[in-house]
Amino acid sequence: MREPARDIERLVHIKESIDRINRYMNGVTMDMLLADDMRYYAVVKNIEIIGEAANMLTFEFRENHPATPWKMIVGMRNYITHEYFQIKPAVVQEVLMQDLPELAEQIEAYLEEIKAEQ
Repeated sequence: MREPARDIERLVHIKESIDRINRYMNGVTMDMLLADDMRYYAVVKNIEIIGEAANMLTFEFRENHPATPWKMIVGMRNYITHEYFQIKPAVVQEVLMQDLPELAEQIEAYLEEIKAEQ
């Protein structure tokens, strides 16, 4: 259920998933990731969690924070969930290299914003 009071919890879930991915990828190249099924699927699962948490944010929160591509994040979750058998490593690499660093900064800013309002 989408409740404004739970938006902060969802943002924390996103932050925790990004932090886990960063730990899993510390010192790991894409080739190393692809050679390690367990690590690869741990990373993919956390990308999925990010998408689910983003999906559960209230529409108002997402509308008030348009700099974040919420629809694409949720779309990635749907892709991972429903196309699990054909996830392209290049897509995962793009998320890891391009999307997550920016998302991490945005989520940190949103959490700070909420804390300042409380």
